[in-house]
Amino acid sequence: MRIQAMTAAAVLVLTAAACSPAEEKAPAPVEAPLSGRAAIYAAGEQNAEAFVRALYANAAAPLANDPAAASITPGRDPLYTRTLNALVGADFHAAKGEVPYLNYDPICACQDADGFALTALKMTPDGDRAASAEVTFTNHGQTQRQTLKLAKEGPMWRIADVIDGQGQSLHDALMAIAEKAEG
Repeated sequence: MRIQAMTAAAVLVLTAAACSPAEEKAPAPVEAPLSGRAAIYAAGEQNAEAFVRALYANAAAPLANDPAAASITPGRDPLYTRTLNALVGADFHAAKGEVPYLNYDPICACQDADGFALTALKMTPDGDRAASAEVTFTNHGQTQRQTLKLAKEGPMWRIADVIDGQGQSLHDALMAIAEKAEG
């Protein structure tokens, strides 16, 4: 009798639990997708191709008032290697308040982007910590080509050089300015 009573009680408890409304859980917060420089930095920690694609996605649709971009000064840009940053800084100081050689965005090879779109990308690895990205893009209705030389510094891929469609190296041009300023 005792067993029947316990069994009946257990069945009643389970039946009541099954009929009770489920506890409502708060939905998990949805993280907003990264944009602007934050998206580039995150992609730079993934792999070289993701980094390049994020660079050009940002050029196509830049984040207005990007807080990460607002604090960047010449020669201190996390997108560039230490060497290229040093050369950008030397160019800025050599200009002595005038317009420096690098007075444009080397990613889009422009001062202003309009109708910007990455149209082709070919990645070539050069070991574990270096790669080249041959890019083709349109801007202001014109097709342009350039090659980014990339290096992995710490956890992030960075730009070591930008070679334009005529084979001119940004690194080499800035190095010539830095060497001239030393003399």
